[in-house]
Amino acid sequence: MVEEDSKTAVVIVGAGPVGLALAIELGHRGVPCVVIERNDRVGHAPRAKTTNVRTREHLRRWGIADALGQASPLGLDYPSHVMFVTRLGGHSLGRIENAMYCAQGKNPFYSEHAQWIPQYAVEEVLRAHAVSLPGVEIRFATELDSFVQDGGGVTVRTVHGGAVATLRCDYLVGADGARSAVRTAIGASMQGSYGLSRNYNIVFRSPGLAVRHAHGPAIMYWQINQEVPSLIGPMDRGDKWFFMPTQLPDGVKVTAEDAPALIRRATGMPDLEIDVLSTDEWVASRLIADKYRDRRVFLAGDACHLHPPFGGYGMNMGISDGVDLGWKIAAVLQGWGGARLLDSYEQERRPVHEFVMDEAVANHAALGGNLWQPELEDDGEEAKRLRAKVGARIQSAKLREFNTLGVVLGYQIEDSPVIIEDGTESPPRDFLNYVPSARPGSLAPHAWLHDGSSLYDHFGPGFTLLATSDGKPGDVARAHESADRLGVPLTVIQPREPALKALYRARYALIRPDQHVAWRGNVLPNQLDAVFARIAGRCGTAPRSHTPAAVPIDA
Repeated sequence: MVEEDSKTAVVIVGAGPVGLALAIELGHRGVPCVVIERNDRVGHAPRAKTTNVRTREHLRRWGIADALGQASPLGLDYPSHVMFVTRLGGHSLGRIENAMYCAQGKNPFYSEHAQWIPQYAVEEVLRAHAVSLPGVEIRFATELDSFVQDGGGVTVRTVHGGAVATLRCDYLVGADGARSAVRTAIGASMQGSYGLSRNYNIVFRSPGLAVRHAHGPAIMYWQINQEVPSLIGPMDRGDKWFFMPTQLPDGVKVTAEDAPALIRRATGMPDLEIDVLSTDEWVASRLIADKYRDRRVFLAGDACHLHPPFGGYGMNMGISDGVDLGWKIAAVLQGWGGARLLDSYEQERRPVHEFVMDEAVANHAALGGNLWQPELEDDGEEAKRLRAKVGARIQSAKLREFNTLGVVLGYQIEDSPVIIEDGTESPPRDFLNYVPSARPGSLAPHAWLHDGSSLYDHFGPGFTLLATSDGKPGDVARAHESADRLGVPLTVIQPREPALKALYRARYALIRPDQHVAWRGNVLPNQLDAVFARIAGRCGTAPRSHTPAAVPIDA
């Protein structure tokens, strides 16, 4: 049986975090969409556990950051320490405090702290918000059968309970994960290194385990021993934990029956009570699609990039894909964005993916087995001195994985057709030290305003003109007139905080809907229409601004 055609603006394949983020971004912009998901619910497998500061900033913009905080099974006050031990029942080697920047409180660099929360809980918060938005529909237990695109749109064929239906849409997005059917259908292929390691994510229940060891509360314990190097940590209420052996020998399989003995050996707790809830085998790889798009069909998230999970980048990077693609599709459908805006999706995101993937692979090289040394578990003063030495080495090696603000916030959009460069050099990459920059292509520098709000709270849904101080009379009116002529949505804000001028190193900055700087300068150009046309993807040229970041702005 084939149902009659129905229409929507965008069809999204996959209701994981990426597909839901895209649906929310579209829904907030009044663009109808249908999400199809082959499973009968979200959160069918526990995977990512870190929602980083950038993702929480997106949730703040959507009004649901507090909802995510309330969904935290361990509570927002739970310390986000990472402990390094020989075994959970063994010796301590060291720790990294406030890993991933989960601690509450105002930080000048960002508007939202990170959060340690299982992915299925994140997905439920996103799902609940998505379906609350007018025009957003999620169809569970519905599979993509096929699609055909033409110059006017895409015809999508789906199957639900044996019934076939067709959907007509303007754009189709494959957010359908590592085995993406959409990727296969558009002829894209994954390229890179497959099989860096084979791993298992095991979720189990162990009553009282949190107080059975002497290392104190943490979100993750790295067990560094020769026998079963692994990660273990609390995951949810009800004594639910995760366990991940990191370097299994080739050919070794872990079943639900094998897992309890393996966990007991790894922890050094032979009498540990264990109830295995799930085992999920996965392969760590570094793979990226050779193309992200075929005309009206796009790829996002794991459908176009895969890397090891060390650093917690995967889900978060995919959500940013959804945000980037969402506002650009909305702009085109609403008529104020041009074709170059959609062209910029892959041009902007691919270099970011490459950068972050390299970081994840570097972290993957420093696993527990690589950090182990003989006699590490021995007793006596010599072994104690060795543990202190190894602990210091671990602290240095793993800093790159758990203190990564330079990666999360410091990435740059380069060579984009919808960014107007200002002649300043890109700051050097530094995984640890994030130096805010308003160089076009950067994330707009964050600041707390004197009324307690975040600067980001005042950005509009379209472009925002930030006038930092002492702007020329008539400039604001001229900006509004230019944006109105082109139909480009514009919000103008004029905060009184004097520090913003030094922070942005310019009197004016145009901020995109995704909070990245599109243009900055001391003077609004005479050809302001050309600037708006360029950053909205409606033409290929615009005058460049030249405000060197190292030069004070005086006149």
